[in-house]
Amino acid sequence: MSAPLLEVRDLHVDIPLAHGRLHAVRGVSLSVGTGEAVGLVGESGSGKSLTLRALLGLLPRPARIISGTVLIDGEDVTGLPAKRLHRRLTDTMGMIFQDSLTALNPVMRVGDQIAEAPLRKLGKSRSEAKSIAVDLMRQVGIADPERRYRLYPHELSGGMRQRICIAIALSTKPRLILADEPTTALDVTIQAQVLGVLRQLRQNDQVSILLVSHDLAVVSQTCSRLYVMYAGKVVESGALLDLVSAPKHPYTFSLLRSVPDPDQRVARLLTIEGQPPDLSHPIKGCSFAPRCPFVVDLCHQQEPPLVPVGSASGTVARGSACCRVDTAEQWTSMVSEEVVGQP
Repeated sequence: MSAPLLEVRDLHVDIPLAHGRLHAVRGVSLSVGTGEAVGLVGESGSGKSLTLRALLGLLPRPARIISGTVLIDGEDVTGLPAKRLHRRLTDTMGMIFQDSLTALNPVMRVGDQIAEAPLRKLGKSRSEAKSIAVDLMRQVGIADPERRYRLYPHELSGGMRQRICIAIALSTKPRLILADEPTTALDVTIQAQVLGVLRQLRQNDQVSILLVSHDLAVVSQTCSRLYVMYAGKVVESGALLDLVSAPKHPYTFSLLRSVPDPDQRVARLLTIEGQPPDLSHPIKGCSFAPRCPFVVDLCHQQEPPLVPVGSASGTVARGSACCRVDTAEQWTSMVSEEVVGQP
């Protein structure tokens, strides 16, 4: 079996604070195969975006990587000198940022922003770089790219700007796209169009995708495999269909129960009670225990590691970080009758 395109092992990211440090990413391990779309999901503050930024050396100051290993095509690249490491990572990966308006230079024409990498990094002439930019704009579904090449970001809609960001991410011909909440603040129609562009890139060009989102509906339209993060850690992983139909961690179960069903009348929406833990303080036991509906005394005593569990869909292994994973079938059979209204 060939090595994954990208493999991350035991990644830790800290943010120094005046009174100590915030352990924002706590031992994340994940992998993405060639032509595969993988989702990284969890609520705000779970460490998803920091994980992506750490992979490209784009952590906001003063956040820093404490430890971890990054492998590309099975080769450990973390020991490379800083410049060679940055070049290897950026040659392999491109990134789509969450807010297209702030990600783009407001005083630079969008076409020139796409052409910048071919011009400066790939050594193309100005005419060649412009031709590449126009082709990329056409590839991501921008009509009349020759005219729109000359426009500024504020002259484009949110969906069009996000397509420009996708084109910029593709401008160095990366094999993997890191997409950080790429559909945030877009209406559902534009959101579907942007996700369609990502799916076409994967299907037609074998571009791999690592998609960060808090929205399970978004990742379900794009990804075949998921990692679920909570409090800086991966608490469950596996094939999308497995996680949706039979979650093996209470946090995944709670996320799924929180998704509104348009076909079901309810008296109130289900939520996950409580707040995530403060990662600037040591966590004793399971980080989800204070909010977990299935908590027992053992959950407060030890932090469970991510271990293989249950069955798998095909060759996709499953993992869960729960000491009560043996009772998971009981979670999926529970029905909260008190919140269901009468038709």
